[in-house]
Amino acid sequence: MIRTCNLCPRSCKIDRNQQRGFCGESDEIRIARAAPHLWEEPPISGKNGSGTVFFSGCNLRCIYCQNHEIAVSHLGYAVSAEQLLEIFFDLQAQGVHNINLVTASHFTEQLVPILRKAKADGLHIPFLWNSSGYELPETLRMLEGLIDIYLPDYKYRNPETAKAYSNAPDYPEVAAAALAEMVRQVGAPQYDAQTGLMQRGVQVRHLVLPGHAQESRQVLWYLYQTYGNRIGYSIMNQYTPMPQMKTHPLLSRKVTEKEYDNVIKYARQIGIENAFTQEGEAACESFIPEFSGQS
Repeated sequence: MIRTCNLCPRSCKIDRNQQRGFCGESDEIRIARAAPHLWEEPPISGKNGSGTVFFSGCNLRCIYCQNHEIAVSHLGYAVSAEQLLEIFFDLQAQGVHNINLVTASHFTEQLVPILRKAKADGLHIPFLWNSSGYELPETLRMLEGLIDIYLPDYKYRNPETAKAYSNAPDYPEVAAAALAEMVRQVGAPQYDAQTGLMQRGVQVRHLVLPGHAQESRQVLWYLYQTYGNRIGYSIMNQYTPMPQMKTHPLLSRKVTEKEYDNVIKYARQIGIENAFTQEGEAACESFIPEFSGQS
């Protein structure tokens, strides 16, 4: 697939052995950071953190991305399969509760044998797939039996918004098909009875954007009408205006307390029960990790 790359909905058909695709990456796996992370949802981070591995590049490239250093500027360093395995086992030895693969879709083909070997060699904590949701079901099917927890975004319901902010007017339908495949693979959320840690299932994230509370309500209505409480919900209030958004008419500010509260109130009204929300000053730069190559 990578020789005429069609791993993602961009389907740029570039030979990534020879040049970089839309995602900005070649056939060489590159990561920007690997370290325990304490700021995911409580059943994912737990007490010891989630073992996050941030992969370089991105196939979506939202204009407001808080991780733009790796998504657009392509920070990172190359790792071999052996080195990545070592990183996984080192994180497990540090006591993390899962291995959190962040924005790894464009490396799916290379990762499949690595994940398979990790499980065969004794990695016993869950693998978590943390993505933008802009993925193809046929690519996700390559991960069946390897990924235990899916943590996708569902960003937009309006093609116009998706076009303006992510140059992906097909995002709503593509992300819907991807989510259906994730739910098919791993089913409803399952938690450890003693620790409360998530062991399997789908937790869907939606980031409320300033000036877009109505679209957030549309997203939540779609998700609840489709899945009810068979998925977990994360309704996020951490939108951070990055420097490139200083002059944007809507995205140059944070979400107001009223906007966010109205979205949360709507979620309760329609019956969403299994949801995480963010209180206080969640929109803070301290929530954005530094991509220093730490591992």
